[in-house]
Amino acid sequence: MIVSRNYVKNLGLGMLPFSDAVSEQLPLKQLLRLSLFQISVGMASVMLLGTLNRVMIVELSVMAWIVAIMIAIPVLVAPFRALLGFRSDTHRSAIGWKRIPYLWFGSLWQFGGLAIMPMGLLLLSGDQVAGPDWAGEVGAALAFLLTGLGMHMTQTAGLALAADRASDETRPQVVALLYVMFLIGMGVSAVLIGTLLIDFSALRLVQVVQGAAVVTIVLNVIALWKQEKVTPMTKAERDAPRPKFRDAWNDLTKGSDAGRLLVVVFIGTLAFNMQDVLLEPYGGEILGLSVSATTMLTAMWVVGALLGFGLAARWLKALINPYRMAARGLLVGLVAFSAVIFAAPMNSTILFFAGAFGIGLGSGLFAVSTLTSAMSLETSGTAGKGLALGAWGAAQATAAGLSIFIGGALRDAVNALATSGALGEALQSATTGYSVVYHIEIGLLFVTLIALGPLVRVRPVTEQTAVPTGLAEFPT
Repeated sequence: MIVSRNYVKNLGLGMLPFSDAVSEQLPLKQLLRLSLFQISVGMASVMLLGTLNRVMIVELSVMAWIVAIMIAIPVLVAPFRALLGFRSDTHRSAIGWKRIPYLWFGSLWQFGGLAIMPMGLLLLSGDQVAGPDWAGEVGAALAFLLTGLGMHMTQTAGLALAADRASDETRPQVVALLYVMFLIGMGVSAVLIGTLLIDFSALRLVQVVQGAAVVTIVLNVIALWKQEKVTPMTKAERDAPRPKFRDAWNDLTKGSDAGRLLVVVFIGTLAFNMQDVLLEPYGGEILGLSVSATTMLTAMWVVGALLGFGLAARWLKALINPYRMAARGLLVGLVAFSAVIFAAPMNSTILFFAGAFGIGLGSGLFAVSTLTSAMSLETSGTAGKGLALGAWGAAQATAAGLSIFIGGALRDAVNALATSGALGEALQSATTGYSVVYHIEIGLLFVTLIALGPLVRVRPVTEQTAVPTGLAEFPT
């Protein structure tokens, strides 16, 4: 029996993870290339929120409040993602490109911010022999601003381009692939950058951060190459007045579930992310875990998130829509945070790691389902995919930044009261601050479920409304 070459080729592609994300409009090679922008964004996220945070405080001895301000700068520009997405929807160019210019300039800003960042940080630490005293603060702030703005522009335009090119059937699979690439970018870069900075020196800092800048521009140029067709616009089309952002926003919120979805994304992200800066200190301070043991928490979180993709495939193929999947992610989060809370009085490391795994599983399901819903929003009038995805990104990024600050501040404030005896003898423990934050997160998860309820109710699950993700082949 002669087996055709096409049969063998299709069989091979079918065995690949996310093979069913491929469509005629977005072939496999172009899809994988396009997803590279998520790796660069994940790498920049790790550097801004993790590696450089520690380097500034420990190695460079920068005051913590200055570090907090610098890290807050990318969060402060996150709300502009909706405007950036709208501008990419309505961009006018002679060759008809909409997303590519924003991907390109976002990449340049991200590259420029990382390129000048090590010099700004070294000046900020006091290693300065000439120039004004404020050069370090201004240089570091400008570097964080450029990097943050570039990240937001690159990710918003990249997601919008993926939504434009994917078909209705494959769009959820594309979302999942992009989310996995973001996790891969964070994980791989965290290991590589952390390893390279073990033997810290000023020269090594410059080499690593500026090396990341070069990798960023290379990955993003490969990602955007030939991803958007040239469709020349007439002079009349280019000269036509642009729609107003306010009108586009009204079109988006009036004709869809966008307003409630953004509320769900904001509150849900706030609920899942307040523990980001507390989980490892909780394990070390309360449960007495070693540094190596607490670093495994991130691995547990990632494994939980990846397992969530496999569950998402099964549930959505069983005719469960993205909103219902988000609700299941929230319920998993309730159990996970309860496990973390009970780990201290029961002195159970297993329960603690199970809770970390559950937080990853729940937050992964929630993030993928809400992003899928944002990509699938029915836009009308002047509202486009870029505006919808920019609004999702603005709500998610702003809530993530605020939650980290709120979680840390609440822990410190409550612990100060508890250890001083102001809350009574029963609560005079370092566990109290952590416990209060985790209980607040549980409360926010219930609030998110309440906000999500009408979205599930108004969208009955049918074969037409259910959207399969096709992740069954992904190794879990």
